[in-house]
Amino acid sequence: MAKIQELLQGRTERIDYSDLVKKYSWIVQRNQLCIVSPDSDGLLCGLFMSNVFDWQVKGFYDGKVMLLERGFSATDCIFLDMEVFRNNIRSVGHHMLLYNNNNIPSNWGNFENCIQPNNMRNYDGQHTFRLKYPLATIHLLIGIAGAHTSVNIPESAICPLLFTDGVYQNLFGYPENVMNWLQYLRAEELASPLKVVFENEKYSVFKLMQAMDQFFRSRDEITIPNQRGDRLRISDTEGSPYNISTTDGSCAIESDAKNRIERFIQLLSHLTKWEYKQSNWTWSNMCLYQFTKLDFVRDNRRVNNRSYQDFLRKNPLSWAMTSNENIEYTLEKPDKITNRLVKQRRGS
Repeated sequence: MAKIQELLQGRTERIDYSDLVKKYSWIVQRNQLCIVSPDSDGLLCGLFMSNVFDWQVKGFYDGKVMLLERGFSATDCIFLDMEVFRNNIRSVGHHMLLYNNNNIPSNWGNFENCIQPNNMRNYDGQHTFRLKYPLATIHLLIGIAGAHTSVNIPESAICPLLFTDGVYQNLFGYPENVMNWLQYLRAEELASPLKVVFENEKYSVFKLMQAMDQFFRSRDEITIPNQRGDRLRISDTEGSPYNISTTDGSCAIESDAKNRIERFIQLLSHLTKWEYKQSNWTWSNMCLYQFTKLDFVRDNRRVNNRSYQDFLRKNPLSWAMTSNENIEYTLEKPDKITNRLVKQRRGS
């Protein structure tokens, strides 16, 4: 196996935010609707985009269940922290998706409306899995927004921005790759809001440890058995809805779960100084969509060129290559991401 330093040789390209915004102009447009993943990254993304561009969070998606405010379709929304393999749906994510960049699938155009850093750098699971994006979706959004408008990141935001998706672990576990990606995102430039997070000279290692310890303690005050304080659980391990109540065909997040996750959002808001605009978040009057989530390991399948092509012929809705040996993916069954709402409208 090649050393990571060898894999990184010659990889000095940098993101062109102007070209990206020109291609995906919707990412900096105001008053957009979005669906977020129900973990700390998705919640940070929703909080940030609501604060900077006045976006509205209309639902949540975790790969097994989607909740979406009644009267809206997935095509009306932008998925944050989850790539959707449909060319008529806009999304932003950071997972490894492509297996072999020497064998691009014929339907790869389904990601035409997806902002995806690994795809932008032509990284794949077979050759460059160790170089995959090591940060979270929120860091990519901060970089994009900061190149378009004024974005303020206070020092108090460092802990939640390093906590999400285990970024703090990657900083010291994969420093070469992290530094290469920070260079790609132009984080060292004075105008970049990411500079405060990753090049803050006031935080010694010990001081950062103390701050992270306090953040973990605050998160743990919200945690209950089987439900961490930094995520909203909307499905169980079998894919059945969780923390969701239904009345007259309309779904809502149960009050206890809503109160807990709002406490975490308010913690994030306090530290980032991004206002939690409660009216921009939907918690009730929602439609429930159920999908099927599978993975290669459970199916006793090896990841290779042939199995990857066979997998894509199933037309997955979303997926993530979690290791060289496994892909977790979602199929549109029993529900379709766009058709179910039409049936509900006709029946209403």
